[in-house]
Amino acid sequence: MSNEQHHLTYNTSLEPLIIPEYGRIVHKMIQYTINLPTKEERNRAARAIIEVIGNLNPQLRDHQDFRHKLWDHLFLMSDFKLDVDSPYPIPTREQLSEPPRRLSYPQKSAHYRYYGTIIRQMIKKAIEMPEGEEKYNYIRLIANQMKKTYLQWNKETVEDEVILNDIRELSNGALNLSELTLTSSQALRKMTSQTNQHAKKKNGFKKNQKNYGKHKKNFKK
Repeated sequence: MSNEQHHLTYNTSLEPLIIPEYGRIVHKMIQYTINLPTKEERNRAARAIIEVIGNLNPQLRDHQDFRHKLWDHLFLMSDFKLDVDSPYPIPTREQLSEPPRRLSYPQKSAHYRYYGTIIRQMIKKAIEMPEGEEKYNYIRLIANQMKKTYLQWNKETVEDEVILNDIRELSNGALNLSELTLTSSQALRKMTSQTNQHAKKKNGFKKNQKNYGKHKKNFKK
């Protein structure tokens, strides 16, 4: 037996990987490319690496800027030392270290929030519609939906005048139909109950179909 001692290299003794998901081999390929003497050789090697990391990250292909993202990863893993011709703007260390921009969320009034955004959009559309029977029926549809939503907040009943006042306020007075007759609260509750029962039956039918498929498959075995 030889007395020669073999020195093992552990990853813990090596420099940490910039993007660990790509593995140490890819990082070594990039370091090799950085040290190539001519730009033509570096360009050729960089394009080959792009193909490799593209195959390692197939889920990125769903993104529209798939290849742009790969080139950004390439420069990031090279610690921005790679001198090659990129088909996209070359990112800088400062750009990638910038914090994400703060998202501006739409400011919505807390008043009448239970009616939802869709109702507000429908009221806006109703304001723009020309006068006539179609507009009248559309507003009546909106009002009935508002009444149904109102009843979902554990209210036993609600007067039509309450809903019509809410429409006037949400439309800033543009919609004013004091004589509009709405569906009764009891009928709306019944309609909601029937819709929920239909949805439950539909889900139960799908579940039974799925179980039947499993039993059929086991029977064939």
